Amino acid sequence: MNILVIAEHDNNELKSSTLNTITAAHKLSADIDVLVAGSELAEVSKQAAAIENIKSVISVDDPIYKNFLAEDFGNLVASMGDQYSYILAPATTFGKNFLPRVAAKLDVQQISDIISIESEDTFKRPIYAGSCIATVKSSDPIKVISVRTTAFDAANVTDAEVSIESKDSQNSMGNATFVKDELAESDRPELTAAEIIVSGGRALGSSENFQIIESLADKLGAAVGASRAAVDAGYVPNDYQVGQTGKIVAPSLYIAVGISGAIQHLAGMKDSKVIVAINKDEDAPIFQVADYGLVGDLFEAIPELTDSI
Repeated sequence: MNILVIAEHDNNELKSSTLNTITAAHKLSADIDVLVAGSELAEVSKQAAAIENIKSVISVDDPIYKNFLAEDFGNLVASMGDQYSYILAPATTFGKNFLPRVAAKLDVQQISDIISIESEDTFKRPIYAGSCIATVKSSDPIKVISVRTTAFDAANVTDAEVSIESKDSQNSMGNATFVKDELAESDRPELTAAEIIVSGGRALGSSENFQIIESLADKLGAAVGASRAAVDAGYVPNDYQVGQTGKIVAPSLYIAVGISGAIQHLAGMKDSKVIVAINKDEDAPIFQVADYGLVGDLFEAIPELTDSI
């Protein structure tokens, strides 16, 4: 059973989500090829080739894949489908963008957001905002799967390198054009890759008050997150949002400040290694998943905590 893992990268650096996806792939087979498609890929391909226990790296270096347009990227992956029993990609914005198109082109059902591999055709995935776990079985000849990366450890990287095979690109579909990127720049770690995250909720009351969250995060070298309520209230941009409709995270330490713990938020952070909750409502649902809880006024607790670090 051959497996194709689609590498997530930014044309300069391999994303950690790729390593988590490869760990999931190893539970199915040891014959794993990694597809690296994009533009000017020498460094990214080299990084991919150093991943432990993969068979080979397939590099498709062409400017038409530089911005990962789903139309062209999906067409490339689908063209390789008949060579593999499984096609895996991270269940990130990257994977969610093109993988449904791949499944449609191959006339199979996509298996989304898996958190466990039970056998070669049976998988577990969360449903209802993570309150239930569904076990799904697929009889499709090619299984197109997106992997919830927080459910799997990262694969190891070694000094050795496997072979890198260059492959020709497909003709552009010509039905979509990249316009521009608007990326938020920050000196803080990327939210989905951070080891420590400090998140604030609606209880902060305003965007100005969110500065106490940012001060604590800067002291800890942490990323800043938020609940949907805080984002909807306009306290912070939506790229801060953690939860079912935001980003799925699993840092070593997650500090939830003024967040009640709605199920949609818990779905995005409950896999964190250590969860600390600070809330003045002792009955807040967040305390049910927290490893450590402090019932108190966040406007007193957070500045005191920040000063003591």
